[in-house]
Amino acid sequence: MKKLNLHRLESYFINNHQAVFTARDVMNIFDVEKRTADVFLFNNVKKGAIVRLKAGLFSLPNHMPSQFEIANRLIIPSYVSLDTALSYHNLIPETVYTVSSITSKATKKFEVNNIGYTYQKIKKEAFTGYELKNIYDQNVYMASPEKAVADFLYFVYLGKRFYNDRLSLKKVNFKIVKDYLSLFGNENIIKFAKKIYNQHA
Repeated sequence: MKKLNLHRLESYFINNHQAVFTARDVMNIFDVEKRTADVFLFNNVKKGAIVRLKAGLFSLPNHMPSQFEIANRLIIPSYVSLDTALSYHNLIPETVYTVSSITSKATKKFEVNNIGYTYQKIKKEAFTGYELKNIYDQNVYMASPEKAVADFLYFVYLGKRFYNDRLSLKKVNFKIVKDYLSLFGNENIIKFAKKIYNQHA
């Protein structure tokens, strides 16, 4: 059994470039019981030495993950999409302050360090079109430009998003966008997207 203390924990996760960890990680690395790991984490979160991202998920204040990595880890599976991905791919000019993601699980919202994280559910058949990208030296799942547009138009069609007139549809391959929209299994969505494209591209 390795001695469990904050310095050893910090050294391990920083040296191994691991920005997010769980109680199970602490148990496995230091060979301690769950109760020991839970008490250690609880006490250090209370002191501010460890940051609780959500129940069971932690980070270090001097080794915080990026907002995109946090988004990927708060709900698994998920990928960054919608307004956040559109902004990342320079398809809209706005800076987006809430991190929006797509998941095949239930729609949810979180707040971590005063940043909002939202998750919109889509059917499993449409849960594709994302890429593993190295952003800020961290690997994160991000929608491709075309999938970000497809996800966005899908939720505009559902009335859960307002259309952004500054969305630059000319920068994407709209045939690929339509291919992704077809995965939702509703021809009316594709007709809606074509109408939007003809009006704004």
